[in-house]
Amino acid sequence: MNPDQFAALGLPARPDLPDEQVRAAWRAIAAATHPDRPDGGDLARYTAASAAYAELRTPWGRSEAYADVMEAAADDGPVTAPLPAVPGEPVVPGVPGVPGIEVPPWQPLIALAQLPARIRRGRPRRLLIRAAIAAVLSLAVLQLIPGTAAAPADVTGLVTWFVLTGRRDLAPPPER
Repeated sequence: MNPDQFAALGLPARPDLPDEQVRAAWRAIAAATHPDRPDGGDLARYTAASAAYAELRTPWGRSEAYADVMEAAADDGPVTAPLPAVPGEPVVPGVPGVPGIEVPPWQPLIALAQLPARIRRGRPRRLLIRAAIAAVLSLAVLQLIPGTAAAPADVTGLVTWFVLTGRRDLAPPPER
C-alpha cells in the first residue's frame, strides 16, 4: 500500500478535500493510464491511483489517510495541532480556531416561547396521543420493573422517542 495516497492522485494532503476534487483527479489519471488505451497505458500507475481513490473517495477515508501521512511525517509522534478554521464558517465562541455554529444565548428561549404556537398550528391531537403513549408506557415500565437499573433507561428511551417523533407533529418554526 502506498503510504501517501494523496501523492498517488496528485492532491495536497488535506482531509477537507471535496469529493469532486478527488474524483476529478482519479478520473484524469485513469483516463491517461488505463491499460485499455491504444498505447498500453501504465498499469502500475493506474493500479496505484485506483487504490488511492478507493481509500480517499469518502471524507472518513481522507481523514484516515491524512492522519497516516501526518503520523509518518512527525518525528516526535503524532501531530495534534487543529486544522485552521475554514474561511466563512462561524467559530465556536471561546474556543479559538474551532469551527462550529454560533448560537446566541437567547435563541433557545425564543424557540421555547414559540412552542405553544407551533403546537396549535401543527397536529395537536397526534402530539397528545404520542404523549399519552409515552406516559402510559413509562408508568407501565415503572410498575413492572421498579428499582432496577433498566427502568430509568427505558423511561429515558420513551421520552427520547416522544421528543424525536413529536417534532413531526409541530408546525414549522416561523421564518426569521
